[in-house]
Amino acid sequence: MAIATPAPRVLADFASRTAITQIALVVGGAAFVGVAAQIVVPLPFTPVPLTLQTFAVLLVGASLGSLRGVLSMVVYLIVGMVGVPWFSGGTSGFSNASFGYILGFIFAAFIVGRLAERGASTTALRSAGLMVVGNLAIYAVGVTWLKFAIDVNWATALSLGVVPFLIGDAVKIALAAGLLPLSWKGLEKLQMRNQ
Repeated sequence: MAIATPAPRVLADFASRTAITQIALVVGGAAFVGVAAQIVVPLPFTPVPLTLQTFAVLLVGASLGSLRGVLSMVVYLIVGMVGVPWFSGGTSGFSNASFGYILGFIFAAFIVGRLAERGASTTALRSAGLMVVGNLAIYAVGVTWLKFAIDVNWATALSLGVVPFLIGDAVKIALAAGLLPLSWKGLEKLQMRNQ
């Protein structure tokens, strides 16, 4: 009698379930965010740069699921805090005004991963919804840190930490929401071909 493999809940479930593979997925997710953080467009009117980090974080959370997604973001956080220059623009540590967004990545990875585990990453519309929720989690923590780091009121923190990024984040969400369902279809076809 063969033991049935559980159906994949997130994209990473298509990978083998060995410990080495799971560690590689977590470290790979952190590295993906680290690479995306190096694509930086400094904005002269805010201490928060425009990067591809949020795009990477949302994809990592949705692809890996809640546990692996959180572990990946914790690895990203710890490695950057100990001095590896892979935060935005090659920075490290926790003294910059945008560090709160990095903390928000952990919450976003959990929320997006949990929603993806419940099937929210299989269609473009549902994927867009989970990405919006994840982005809101990043904003909530990031703007709160920014407000206190530069000692401004809430309106100023929002105008510096959210408003300049809304259009870019909408584009990133649209791209990520389109990639996820395509990835599902591709992996499902590959799995059926290999059976």
